[in-house]
Amino acid sequence: MSYRIALAGNPNCGKTTLFNELTGSKQHVGNWPGVTVDKKEGVYRKNREVSILDLPGTYSLSPYSAEEIIARDYIVKERPDVVIDIVDGTSMERNLYLTMQIVETGIPMVIAMNMMDEVEAKGDRIDCGKLGELLGVPVVPIVARSNKGTDALMEAVLQVAQSGQAPKVPDIYGAELLQAIQAGALTEEQEERAADLRYTYIAQLVKEAVQRKKSGHVETKSDKLDKILTNRILALPVFAVIMYVMFACTFSENFLFVPGLPSPGVWLAGIVETVWGALAEGLIGLVEGAGASGWIVGLVSSCLDGLGAVIGFLPLVLVLFLLLSFLEDSGYMARVAFVMDRIFRHFGLSGRSFIPMLMGFGCSVPALMASRTLESDKDRKITMMITPFMSCGAKLPIYAMFAATLFADSNQTLIVFSIYMLGIVVAVISALLLNKFAFKDGASNFIMELPQYRIPTLKSVLIHAWEKVRGFAIKAGTVIFASTLLIWFLSSFNFSGMCHMEDSFLAGIGNAIRWIFIPLGFGDWRASVGVVTGWIAKENIVTTFGQLFGGVSEEAIEAISAGEQALPAITEVFTKVSAWSYMAFNLLCMPCFAAVGAMKREMGSWKWTLRAVGFQMATAYVVALLINVVGNLIF
Repeated sequence: MSYRIALAGNPNCGKTTLFNELTGSKQHVGNWPGVTVDKKEGVYRKNREVSILDLPGTYSLSPYSAEEIIARDYIVKERPDVVIDIVDGTSMERNLYLTMQIVETGIPMVIAMNMMDEVEAKGDRIDCGKLGELLGVPVVPIVARSNKGTDALMEAVLQVAQSGQAPKVPDIYGAELLQAIQAGALTEEQEERAADLRYTYIAQLVKEAVQRKKSGHVETKSDKLDKILTNRILALPVFAVIMYVMFACTFSENFLFVPGLPSPGVWLAGIVETVWGALAEGLIGLVEGAGASGWIVGLVSSCLDGLGAVIGFLPLVLVLFLLLSFLEDSGYMARVAFVMDRIFRHFGLSGRSFIPMLMGFGCSVPALMASRTLESDKDRKITMMITPFMSCGAKLPIYAMFAATLFADSNQTLIVFSIYMLGIVVAVISALLLNKFAFKDGASNFIMELPQYRIPTLKSVLIHAWEKVRGFAIKAGTVIFASTLLIWFLSSFNFSGMCHMEDSFLAGIGNAIRWIFIPLGFGDWRASVGVVTGWIAKENIVTTFGQLFGGVSEEAIEAISAGEQALPAITEVFTKVSAWSYMAFNLLCMPCFAAVGAMKREMGSWKWTLRAVGFQMATAYVVALLINVVGNLIF
């Protein structure tokens, strides 16, 4: 018999971690609230007839935000066979409020008492048997991070599912109030009274089932770290240093200030480039040895140029997201959002807007979806308009290509770091302008749980990084490969047939629009075409340059074989200033089509989507123009 099991709980209680363990799924797990912004479904790996749903985190069934509405509607309206209520054992008083409300729905449930390792480390003791007896539902201790107790949990869940036994509502409300609760028709006065009764009952539950080792406040390791990491003066400089170190581990060719010592990212990239170069040389040799015609050799070489330009950056993406996911899972990024609230409030936003922006460093699509966690419509719209200013993983190869080619004699880490920081600065200034001229509402309240610092599990970090790299690789094998073929065709043919690149369809398109970019310092038709192909996928810019600036010459084939990231030919078109302008424009302009589609879904109208795209294009043009003009005046 098949069963539907729903996972419910407060934000950051371990729902998604448990979901991954039970289903073998690879959902993003983060040590900060708001990671799950939609319900996700999987199948229990030990029983294919049991489907498990991971609901967004919610503090109660009285919804205020979009993710709380999703959780409430599924539990109350869909009525799953069993609800697994995940309770953070270190914060029982807060977590049990949702538990009480689920009990009131009459849906069979099991409580998973999570993070028992941390409870024991504090010297506390939770009598799960006693708590289960008081609540009338099974309470199973687990440690989701290490998969402890999950088998016992599912045994209890299946037993409850088979019996269909509903939990017994505690006799604390009275008939009239209970009837109003179950009918979902509470007045404001009744809501307040019900909340008081729940908290009173929860206090009694905790008193009887929990033994605290120490009374009063005890300063934890998290408290000690927060004295530095959330300090009013030190927080932002520490954040900047941490981000710089992260980029140094990814891009630096003089890691730890040791000349000639490559960072882990550069070292891994060198290995991948060498392997790819050998494969490319072998494939080109096979094609030539088979006596293929010139256009076939050109096609194969062009495709290898384009794909190689992207594949060579896979190690950099991997290292960057390993480090970024470590910071997320540790709980540090939640502190960054808290710190940013002090700044964002001056610009009409709350610190919660920084969470989608941080997710934007990975991919704009889930970052835009995460904006639905914001309660204010104004905050949601502004956040969606500025989130694409964050450097997603797809933009990283663009920076690395220019850094390796035009800034080889400079600090490449600083160049890439400056582009990432530019996105944050422009986003903050844009929020100020939008709040002042396009929206009139004040800043919304910002209440956010700061989770305990935790050392992330290797599995969680690897899953998160693998998701990003896999998505990058899949895009290289589908969208980018198809784009490579299209670019080769458009750059090799015109209406008369096969032709020189300068006379091709692509050159015609580029020459028709290049005048737009002349004030920005990159009026060459090839640079213009790169901007357009980047709207399909930002990695396409590197693919396009690999084809248009590489060609099918012997030198290009040797460059492929050598696995070089740099494209020396682009120095004929770009200076250091115009290259920085080009990077800034592609950082800030309209994101890829997939992100625009996500923006349309979240905004709910093409009118606001087109306004957002227009704002992004205008911002990109103005910033790139300023960089080109001021940069040339200085340098």
